Amino acid sequence: MTNAEDIGFHKGAFATLTKEREELMRIIQIVEQLMQMHIKELKDLGVDLAAEAKKAKASNKSKPIEETLK
Repeated sequence: MTNAEDIGFHKGAFATLTKEREELMRIIQIVEQLMQMHIKELKDLGVDLAAEAKKAKASNKSKPIEETLK
């Protein structure tokens, strides 16, 4: 490849990756919004998320992940 072709290749790859990163960030924002909605509803229903997290963390220490996923 010539120097100009090399530069063009890398610029194109960079532009594509930039667009992919932007799309990934958009997806992450949507997922975060959905998670926040569910957290709010769980709190409204009286679920103590901090206690649930502590319980989950304590029980996961002794179990391999394979058992947790079952």
